[in-house]
Amino acid sequence: MTAKARKPVLLRLDPAVHDALARWAADELRSANAQIEFLLRRALAQAGRLPDDVGGLPKRGRPPKGPHPSPPEGPAAKDDSEE
Repeated sequence: MTAKARKPVLLRLDPAVHDALARWAADELRSANAQIEFLLRRALAQAGRLPDDVGGLPKRGRPPKGPHPSPPEGPAAKDDSEE
């Protein structure tokens, strides 16, 4: 399943509203951006306006650690000063 691209949006907020939103987001362990999306989705669903094809919210928290990249193969870089 491929994830849909996220659409960047510029949003201007009153500083006091942003501060309250940021505190609420921190309480919920979300970023302010994720909190805004959560609230917008909830409002759309309550109004019966959330499209059926909208995917779920991304999982909260840090992504799981994947395998570390392998070191480059081949001879190590030769230092000319050792000749």
